[in-house]
Amino acid sequence: MFVFDISWVDQATQLYYLADRSNAVIDVVDTKTDTFVKQIAGGFKGFTGNNDTSGPNGVVVIGRPGHQFLIVTDGPSRVVSINLQTDTIVNEVSTSGADGFRADELAYDPVDNLLLPVNNADDKPFATLIKVNPQTGVLTQPKNIGGKGDTGAVKRINPHTAKVEKTFEVKHCQPAGLALGPHGDLLAGCSVIFNTAGTVWLGLNDPNTAAPIQVILDAKTGAHQTIVAGVGGSDEVWFNPGDGRYYTASRANPGAVPNGSNPTTNPVLGVIDAESQTLVQLVPTFNTPNPTQPPPRGTAHSVAVNAHNNHVFVPLPANNVFPGCLTGCIAVFGTPRNDD
Repeated sequence: MFVFDISWVDQATQLYYLADRSNAVIDVVDTKTDTFVKQIAGGFKGFTGNNDTSGPNGVVVIGRPGHQFLIVTDGPSRVVSINLQTDTIVNEVSTSGADGFRADELAYDPVDNLLLPVNNADDKPFATLIKVNPQTGVLTQPKNIGGKGDTGAVKRINPHTAKVEKTFEVKHCQPAGLALGPHGDLLAGCSVIFNTAGTVWLGLNDPNTAAPIQVILDAKTGAHQTIVAGVGGSDEVWFNPGDGRYYTASRANPGAVPNGSNPTTNPVLGVIDAESQTLVQLVPTFNTPNPTQPPPRGTAHSVAVNAHNNHVFVPLPANNVFPGCLTGCIAVFGTPRNDD
């Protein structure tokens, strides 16, 4: 396993799902015992050599134990519903993006039973609202929400009207992941490292110091933004109510290791206290050095947490640095529970 994307822990069953592009499947892990369970096929695109046209990408589980459905985004512009009792496809819909481009990460609204996948690679990125029946897993043909090409912002979308109600500007961040924390807070996972002069950091050749950040803001108003300094370059982020912490898959955190278009990186798992809104810890992870020949390069940009035991799951690309990871692996980190 060299290339993968987003992961998800279903708290009801304590099963972990990973979008595994190298094998064009969803990997399933039991987070109670930290053991591999199975792989689920869905006719996924796999890795094409370009992330923008690959899949699977985003994953989420809906329904109740014994009656659940796995929703997966894929290329090209594909959203698939899979019955987890039989591991068979229920149906699929298209988000109608440009030829070949993927439907990427997604969010789920369990109140209105709506999915929000995003076509990030289109020339004009857009999101799509898709109705899903939690009893049958059937997806209905979607309604697109056109974007305006804004960058550096979090948008609040009304699920009933499919209209963007508010745009919350987030400076020096380029948010990628988004996690809902306590007290109606959102952690925006900043994907791009800026420097102290407010421009994109250029690595060791930059005359200015790197200033990696994550941003916490009010989900309703976008106000009360807290800058959490010391970690950045993130993709997926996660809030764990089991220990009251945010976790960031910061594949492009600044460091001294050459890493493709990001000149110097030090990939880490960032740990942020959600109450004090301060950085607690940086845990080293791993990116494949940028190769000139196949296999493709993988990065540690995915994270999900089991709130029952506080086990943190970070998939790593195949490497000879971490023991037992020659063909790829999922690193498991742990913290004590609040009541231990």
